[in-house]
Amino acid sequence: MRRRKFITLLGGAVAVWPIVARAQQPAKMKRIAFVHPSNKVSEISVSGRPLYRAFFEELSRLGYVEGQNLEVERYSGEGRPERYAELARDVVNTHPDLILAVGARLSLDFKMATTTIPIVTVIIDPIAMGLVASIARPGGNITGVTIAGGLELIGKRIGLLVEAMPKLSTVGYLVSRPYWEDPRGEAAREAAKQAGISLKAALLGSAYNEAEYQRVFRSMEQDRADALMVSDEAENFTNRATIVELAAKGRIPTIYSYREFVQVGGLMAYSIDQVEIYRHLANLIDKIFRGANPGDIPFYQPTKFEMSINLKTAKALGLEMPAMLLARADEVIE
Repeated sequence: MRRRKFITLLGGAVAVWPIVARAQQPAKMKRIAFVHPSNKVSEISVSGRPLYRAFFEELSRLGYVEGQNLEVERYSGEGRPERYAELARDVVNTHPDLILAVGARLSLDFKMATTTIPIVTVIIDPIAMGLVASIARPGGNITGVTIAGGLELIGKRIGLLVEAMPKLSTVGYLVSRPYWEDPRGEAAREAAKQAGISLKAALLGSAYNEAEYQRVFRSMEQDRADALMVSDEAENFTNRATIVELAAKGRIPTIYSYREFVQVGGLMAYSIDQVEIYRHLANLIDKIFRGANPGDIPFYQPTKFEMSINLKTAKALGLEMPAMLLARADEVIE
């Protein structure tokens, strides 16, 4: 849902304010369209999660203050992928100065929708996903950050599961069908093959909601997987509390793509530092607003990764985490 549409519910006088205000803003006012595939627009603020706080605080440090010389229009795909392409076209038609798109699907939809408006994106591997031809010189109107430093991070998570559970033989993979069928799914299958385990897709349908996650977890019970890996799709992150709860009910050891899953009760995660990533997004936006061509700005690749383990969850699962693994963890929740 677009935030402006939400504002219209509050009354006619308020509804026309953004249009009037925009006409009165000085020429130096910059407009960003912040588009997330599933998060609520109300969460995308300086008072929201730490990663958003870091993003807006970094923008402020760089001289861009919302309400003064910056306008941020927030959009959500509401976890409905079939609407992402239409949402991208709608956003482009508002002619923002810059589009910040989260996730591979939205980024590809925006690539199709405009070749002129600068796009800053968050994506696992822009080359593998066909977004750009080069990390160092993306070309066109696109730059951004990678969330994994390449597809090999998927294999790293499988390796950590095997280390935590040496007798592991079958792993379920909570993932959407497009993800499973593109290079990301191929990388996961190859990593599982190299690790000598069987990887079975637990495929999500077209909607990311509680009922769909419940359906997938019921189907996994029949497959009798020893453990589970959750893909790094932004929609899964939005529904992290639901996923962690269902994994706990099913007593299935699970590795996640972000530490925030572990903080709400998930077993373990190997991930980038999202706060760091969103600070870099702000810096990329600053470079573009200062006149840099997005196609000339290299994608930022994170070098810091963190392993998180929730010992309380491990004990509830009756799982003895290896001492060597615990010693390497950046965060252990007891």
